Amino acid sequence: MDTRTHGGNIWQLARNLGCKPREILDFSASINPFGPPSWLGETIRNAVSDLRHYPDPDCSELLEAASGHYGISANELVADNGTAEILHRLPPLLKGGGPGAGPDAGLGRAVIPGPAYADYAATCAAHGLEVEHLPLEPRDDFALDWDRLHDRLREGSRSPNLIFLGQPNNPTGRTFSPDRLRTLAAEHPECWFIVDEAFADFVPGLDRLLHRRPPNVIVLLSLTKFYALPGLRIGLAAMEPALASRYRKRSPDWSVNTLAQAVGTRCLQDAAFQRDGRERAARERDRFVAALAGLTGLMVSPSEANFLLCRGIGPEFDAGWLAGKLLEQRIAIRVCANFPGLDRSYFRLAVRQPEENDRLLETLGQLLEPANRTNFPGQSQGQSQGQSRTRSRKRTTPALMFQGTCSNAGKSLLTAALCRILRQDGFSPAPFKAQNMALNSGVTPDGGEIGRAQILQAQACALEPDRRMNPILLKPNSETGSQVIVLGEPRGNMTVGAYIRAKEELRGLVHDGYDSLAAEHDVMVLEGAGSPAEINLRHHDLVNMAMARHARAAVYLVGDIDRGGVFAALSGTMDMLEEWERDLVRGLVINKFRGQRSLLDPALDWVARRTARPVLGVVPYLADLGLPEEDSVNFKQGALFRPDRTRGAGGQAQGEVQGLAQGLTQGVAQGEALDVACLDLPHISNFTDLDPLAAEPGVIVRLVRHAGELGAPDLLILPGSKNVMADMAFVRERGLAGAVVRLAERGTTHILGICGGYQMLGSRIEDPHGLESPARASIPGLGLLPLTTRLEPDKTLRRTVAEHRASGLTVAGYEIHHGQSIPEPGRDDPAVALKTADGRVIGLELHDKPVWGSYLHGIFDDAPFRRWLLNTILTAKGESPLTALGVWDTEAALDRLADHVRRHLDIARIYKTLEVR
Repeated sequence: MDTRTHGGNIWQLARNLGCKPREILDFSASINPFGPPSWLGETIRNAVSDLRHYPDPDCSELLEAASGHYGISANELVADNGTAEILHRLPPLLKGGGPGAGPDAGLGRAVIPGPAYADYAATCAAHGLEVEHLPLEPRDDFALDWDRLHDRLREGSRSPNLIFLGQPNNPTGRTFSPDRLRTLAAEHPECWFIVDEAFADFVPGLDRLLHRRPPNVIVLLSLTKFYALPGLRIGLAAMEPALASRYRKRSPDWSVNTLAQAVGTRCLQDAAFQRDGRERAARERDRFVAALAGLTGLMVSPSEANFLLCRGIGPEFDAGWLAGKLLEQRIAIRVCANFPGLDRSYFRLAVRQPEENDRLLETLGQLLEPANRTNFPGQSQGQSQGQSRTRSRKRTTPALMFQGTCSNAGKSLLTAALCRILRQDGFSPAPFKAQNMALNSGVTPDGGEIGRAQILQAQACALEPDRRMNPILLKPNSETGSQVIVLGEPRGNMTVGAYIRAKEELRGLVHDGYDSLAAEHDVMVLEGAGSPAEINLRHHDLVNMAMARHARAAVYLVGDIDRGGVFAALSGTMDMLEEWERDLVRGLVINKFRGQRSLLDPALDWVARRTARPVLGVVPYLADLGLPEEDSVNFKQGALFRPDRTRGAGGQAQGEVQGLAQGLTQGVAQGEALDVACLDLPHISNFTDLDPLAAEPGVIVRLVRHAGELGAPDLLILPGSKNVMADMAFVRERGLAGAVVRLAERGTTHILGICGGYQMLGSRIEDPHGLESPARASIPGLGLLPLTTRLEPDKTLRRTVAEHRASGLTVAGYEIHHGQSIPEPGRDDPAVALKTADGRVIGLELHDKPVWGSYLHGIFDDAPFRRWLLNTILTAKGESPLTALGVWDTEAALDRLADHVRRHLDIARIYKTLEVR
C-alpha cells in the first residue's frame, strides 16, 4: 500500500481524463471553497519586483504577523515550505526524546491514532521509526480513546518518542480535548507530541494548543488549507524557543520564497477573511451534511472540519467503483481504503461551494440508488443482469452566459443572437437574466412584467416571454431607489440598502425560477449585468458570477471596443475576479468593432496570453439593425436618437444631426425629413416605443432636454415615465411645459403622449399614496387634455388590443401603469382615441387639434398604424403621402443579427464547451 497517496492530485487526474485541471470538480482535496482571499493577485503583483532579490532568510515579517495573529512569541515559531516540509525535518531534531527524557534516551516508536494523515507514517518510515497504529473506533465516531493512548505511553520499555495527533483529525474531522492533551503531555515529558492543526482554522471557537502549550508539544500550522493556497506552500510550527533555534540552524536559507512570505503575512492580518471564511464554511458544511444524510445507502461521520468521512452501506459497496463513476462526470473524491483502520467502503468529501456540493449531491443521488448499482465488483452475473435497467443521471441543462466589462457592452444583443443561433441549429434554448435594471419593460401573456430585452430574447428562441426569464426587474424612480418587480409582480419601492438586505431572500426565488425554466429547455443563455468586477457589489451579487456558478454556465466576457480601452478592460476585469470566478470564464469577445480586423491581431494575442483565455471572436458593429441596442437605463448618448436617415436620401450611416429648428440637418430644414422630437425625461421608460419610428427612412427622431431645443417638430412625443411627478417638475423647470402648450395652440405639430406622457397632457396628477412623491403631492399637468390621473398602488399589466378611432385601425400593444385617468366633468368632452373591445377607454384626443394620448405601449410596432400616422402628418404639411413604408421586422432583424454573429464568433468552440452537438 502506498502510504503517500494523497487527494488533490488534480494534474494526474486531468492527464488521465484528457481535460484541463479546472474542468474537474475536486472533492478529494480539503481546501477552503471560499478562498483564496480576493487580494491574492494584487499582493503577488506587488511582490513581483522583489523577486530580483533573495527572499528574507529569517521570514521576519511573516513570523511577526504570525506572532500577532496567534498571540505567541515570534521566537517560538518557525516557517518553512509547507508543514509537510516541517514534518520531515523534525525527527532528526527530536532524537533523545522529549525535554523530560533521560540522557541515554534514544529515538523509539511513534504512535499514530488512526485513521490519520498518511504523511505521519511516511515521515516515520523515512527516518526508520517503528510505527504503532492506535485504532479509532467507528462505533465511537472515531473519538480519541484517552485511556488506551495513556496505556500505550505507560509501556515502560517500549515507551514511544513521538505521538501524532490531528486537531481536527484527517480524515474523520473529529477534534479532541486540548486540556486532556495538556495533562497527558505533562505526565509524559519524555515524549514528543506533534499536533497537526492544519484544519483548525475551520473550527469556530477551538481552544488552540498554541496557548498554554506544554514544552513537549509541537503544533503544526498550515496556511495551505484555510487560505486555499496549496500551490504557494506556506507552513509554520510552534515549539520551544530552543528547539525552534535548532530547527532554523538545520534548515537551508530561503526555504520560504518571496511570494509565499508576502502572501502569508497578509493572510495572517486579514481578520475579516478569517471570520467570514470560518462562518461560511461551517454553515455550508452543516447544510451539506444534512443533504448527504438524506441519501440512500450512505452514512456520514460527524465532522468539525471542512471535510466529511462517508461510508457506503452494504457489503458490495466499493468506494473505488463510486470514484470511477464520479470521475466520468469529472468529479473527484478521496477513496480512503489506504488509511489504516478504514476499508474500501470509506471515502472523504471536501466541502465546496454550495452549487458544487449540489452537483455532487445530484450525482450521488443517482449513483447510490439500488436500481443503478449494476456493476459493483463481486456481484454475480445474475445480480448484474437482474439490475441491468438503469436510469441515467439527470443532466444539468448546459448553459452559457455573456458578462461584460461594463454596461452597454452589447450583452443583450449577443444573448439574443445566441438564442436565435441555437434555435436555428435545432436546440430549444431559453434566455435568462436574474436581475435587470431597466426602464424598458413589457408584459408576458399571463400579465407579468419583465425587461424588454428578455422579451426580445424570448422571441429569438421562438418562445412566449415568461416571468422566470427575468425574475427581478428594477425600475429606477429616484437617485437612490427603484420599484422592485419580482417574478412579474411589483413589490413596491426600495432604497438601495433595503434591496441589498432583501437579496438573500430573493436569491432562492431567482434560483428556483432558473431551475424550473432550465428543466424545460436543453440550453440556457444567460445575461449578466454591468460588470462582474464591481468591488462594491460583488459580496451580494446574484446576477453575474454567483448566478453563473448556480447555473454552471460557461462565461464569455464581452468588451466594447467602440468605447476604447477594451484590452485593459478585459485584462483588468480578469485580474479583479476571484479565482473561482476566473475559472468560470471560458473566453473573451470583442464587440462593436469598426475598422480593419487584421490590425487587432497583436493585441488579441496579448490579451489571450495575459488572461489565459481565448478570444472567441471580434464582432463588428452592425448599423441599422432594427433592434434595441441595449436594455439599459444609460441609453442616452447625446441629444439625438438614431439620426441616421433622411427622407429621399436613403440611409446615411452615422449621419450627423445637430440641434433643433435652427440647425437640424439640411434635410430637415428643407422639409426632406419628418422631424420627430421626444422629451428626454430623467425617468424616461419604454423608450423602445420609438425604435420603429427611428428605423423609418425619412424620419429623424431627436431627444429634447430644453425649451430652446424644441423648435416646431412635425411630431412631438411625450414618452413613458417611471416617475411622472418628478418628470413633470423637470418639464416645467426646463421651460418645456410652456413650449409644448404653445405648439398645441398653434396646431401644426402633432402631439402624442404615451403612458406617463398621456398623464402629463392632462389637467392634474395626484399621488395620494405617495408612490412617487413622499409628500403625497397633487400637481397640475399641461392642461391639454381634460383628464385627471390618480396614481394607485395596483399596477395595470396587460397585453391590449384596441381600436384607434381616427384611423379605424385595430392596434396591439401592452399597458404598464399605476395611473387611472378619468375625464373631467364640466369641460368639453374629448374624443375617445383608443377603446378596447370590452369598452375600456385607454386614450383620449382633442376634437380640433392634433393632440392625443394613450396608455398603449408598442403602438408604433404596428406597420399600418405607423403608415397612417406618418401620412397624416405629411398630408397636413401639404406633402405627398408615403408610397413605401420602412419594414420594422424583428424576425428578419434577429436572423440578420444571428448570421452576423455566427460569421464572427467561434460558435463551434462554444458548442464544444457546452458539450452540445
